[in-house]
Amino acid sequence: MDTTQRTDQQRSADRRRRELLEAADRVVLRDGPGASMNAIAAEAGITKPILYRHFGDKGGLYAALATRHTDALLDSLRAALDAPAERRERVEATLDTYLSAIEARPQVYRFLMHPAEGTPGDQGFDVGKHSAPLLRRMGEELAQVIGERLDLGPDSQQLARVWGHGIVGMMHAAGDWWLGERPCSRAELVGSLADLLWGRLAAAGDKVGGPGF
Repeated sequence: MDTTQRTDQQRSADRRRRELLEAADRVVLRDGPGASMNAIAAEAGITKPILYRHFGDKGGLYAALATRHTDALLDSLRAALDAPAERRERVEATLDTYLSAIEARPQVYRFLMHPAEGTPGDQGFDVGKHSAPLLRRMGEELAQVIGERLDLGPDSQQLARVWGHGIVGMMHAAGDWWLGERPCSRAELVGSLADLLWGRLAAAGDKVGGPGF
């Protein structure tokens, strides 16, 4: 098999994988955590064994969907952090970006963070095993941004990681509670969380030579 043929086959496989993930997205938007492999295979117009061939099991499909949505969310968060605005405005915009994302697609959020034990014929999977790595990835990404932009003094790198994971944990816990109970408006929650963060963020100077925060 020559290189051109292998490349064409890889492109075809990548395209088919995207099509299957788009079909899975449609089912998740409809069924949330109850989305089943049977329903996703039917939506894609294939049999379940073909779906297994691409993703292995529901855990493999979940991981692929998680990567897809986490990539998109991180892109949006980076855009909010890079916006030409005052630091407080960018902090609020970043919080609002996260909350608006889970508000706009609550079924996708619940599938990723509160997956069901599975439907008949499907193998369930442990929530923590799959959702915790998403939060850790977001924490490391935010830690990198903080470390690049803020002068946190001695042990700056370690403190940036503490802040990154702490802020992500706060956003996740507060957003999960807010999405379930809706005790206030999104704007009110954003303002309250920004107030909580603002003391140290306001005091920290920009890192010399960095892009600024």
